[in-house]
Amino acid sequence: MQTPLRPLLATLCANLCAAVLALSAAGPATAAEAPAAPAAAPTAVPIPAGHFFDNPGFSRPLLSPSGGHLAVLTTGPQQRLRLAVLNLSDLSAKVVGEFPNSDVGDFRWISDERLMYTEADRKVAQGEVRYAPGLYAVNRDGTAYRQLARTMGMPFFGNGESSTLLPWHTFMLPQAGPQDGEQVYVANVLYRGVIGAIPKVELLRLNTLNGKSTDFTGPSGMHNWILDHAGAPRLAVSNSGDSTLIHYRDPASGEWRELGRYSAFTGVNQAFEPLAFGPDGMLYVAANAGGDFKALYTLDPATGKLGKEPLLRLQGYDFKGGLIFGGDKLLGVSFLADGQGVEWLDAGMKAVQQAVDARLPHTVNLLTPPARPRTPWLLVTSYSDRQPAVHMVYNTQTKLLQRLGDSHAAIKSSQMGTQEVVRYKARDGLEIPALLTLPKGRDKNLPLVVLVHGGPYARGGSWGWSPDVQFLASRGYAVLQPEFRGSLGFGTAHFRAGWKQWGLKMQDDIADGARWAIAQGYADPRRVCIAGASYGGYATLMGLVNDPGLYKCGVNWVGVTDIELLYKDKWSFQSDLPEEWKRYGMPVLIGDLEKDAAQLKTTSPLAQAARITQPLLLAYGGADRRVPLYHGTKFRDAVKATNKDVEWVEYEHEGHGWSLPQTRVDFWTRVEKFLDRHIGPQREVADTGK
Repeated sequence: MQTPLRPLLATLCANLCAAVLALSAAGPATAAEAPAAPAAAPTAVPIPAGHFFDNPGFSRPLLSPSGGHLAVLTTGPQQRLRLAVLNLSDLSAKVVGEFPNSDVGDFRWISDERLMYTEADRKVAQGEVRYAPGLYAVNRDGTAYRQLARTMGMPFFGNGESSTLLPWHTFMLPQAGPQDGEQVYVANVLYRGVIGAIPKVELLRLNTLNGKSTDFTGPSGMHNWILDHAGAPRLAVSNSGDSTLIHYRDPASGEWRELGRYSAFTGVNQAFEPLAFGPDGMLYVAANAGGDFKALYTLDPATGKLGKEPLLRLQGYDFKGGLIFGGDKLLGVSFLADGQGVEWLDAGMKAVQQAVDARLPHTVNLLTPPARPRTPWLLVTSYSDRQPAVHMVYNTQTKLLQRLGDSHAAIKSSQMGTQEVVRYKARDGLEIPALLTLPKGRDKNLPLVVLVHGGPYARGGSWGWSPDVQFLASRGYAVLQPEFRGSLGFGTAHFRAGWKQWGLKMQDDIADGARWAIAQGYADPRRVCIAGASYGGYATLMGLVNDPGLYKCGVNWVGVTDIELLYKDKWSFQSDLPEEWKRYGMPVLIGDLEKDAAQLKTTSPLAQAARITQPLLLAYGGADRRVPLYHGTKFRDAVKATNKDVEWVEYEHEGHGWSLPQTRVDFWTRVEKFLDRHIGPQREVADTGK
């Protein structure tokens, strides 16, 4: 099971590290990105699609609680991912977890000596997954390995009595816990036997050395739990009809009581969103406090009252992020605004941030200190709009900055396009945030792809490197990503403005973005295409219906084609949309089947298929349970009756999105060829007569 690599750091780094680069304080300005080269025309030799869409080569490094060791996934035989631990004091390395015919999936430190991890298989698509992820634990030196939970069948390796194994539906909690011993809380997820039903979650206290567990006695029917700073269950969340209930456990009496409730699917009457507990027992929450935007507050569980002033308020964005603790002190707050960032409250961490930023001036540099620091090491993740994530470690004593690895080592930032956060006005005056990415060296009269995000009640994107966006930019396309009304993260008013606006004002916001790009001179009005997945696929089709003179073509993958189909399952294939969402959420946010029947027909791409005459590329997954395949096949058959320029591709084993690199490469290569035929560079020559 465990394969030591002791002196073979170079071998490990061939898989683990793009390079290990020690920088002196007087060294180059940055190890992550050189100063930008002068603008030039797009390269004549296209960057291979695989450079964008291969699985990340290096991702998710985790510091041990003390900061002395680093756990990472590294590629082994047959390109399988193994769990390795790097000793930062001497750079010795050891593989501590691997499987013969699958990959290590998620992993976590549960103490400074011990890790827990799961199994995955990144060589199969969603429809071919046959096993649960299981649960395993091992010491950082490779000893005391134990399988803790089944993967549907028998254990992978003998390690004592198989009767002690927990059932396959046992999972790690999202929280790391106290990370101070071999004991850990895990989730026993009780599925209700109906696709789409919200499962109930019970807690188990698990000893990862002997595999024995005990039930945690708490309120029944919960689907989410939050541990306090000491690692004890303190908050639980349940649903009852249209309501979400938050339950709090008093630390003195152990009694549970209701702390709050609100509408589960619209968020109406939500006073706060719980995030984490501090060492003093205060609860950190995101709350509007009567305003439009959520900010970060403390909440006293004893009184239920928010602090008088927010700890952090973001200009133009709802607060979304987390708390960064070091020992028993709140060091800082991570957040998402234009992009990812950190606000440090600790003077020492502010100084470290300034020192790292001085060394890496062309990137955003996210610092992650250890949870229980006893060493001077911390993680640095650097990124920009042109640079995928680069992972490093920094020694606060020696000032040594070591580059560990790149998420996409083949990508050269000097060849990437630039991205800008923009805002434009919709026709009714509502301000719409968006991301605009331009190909390197060009900013005028470009073919434009309007890329619409899914959800739709979600945040679409943020400033930073994106594989699909930069792939399109590398082929000479401008890309606009609008955060149309209904998108989350931009205030309550922006969200509520999108209720029941599928195909209507939400669609207008997208079209108004394309027209804004044309008016600004970025886009050639004769070469605009709309594209998107899931809701974005729906918006693609409705864009072709509503604005046939604006969009010259469309690309829809895994897109909704009829709102009524979202409500009604086909007898042979059920959607995984929860029944509670269909009953309580969809009638308010999307439309009621009976009361809004006329509107839903007008805004149904399936019902309006005969109006779509532009070239169209459709792609669906045969194993998709969010938007089942019949959405695609019914629409394909309807639109082909009147439109002969329709391309269809089905990925039999893929689900709601493309999990396999080969699928992503195949799909985006098809997109490239499709766009080139209809709005690409050769169209510019043909249209201008050059």
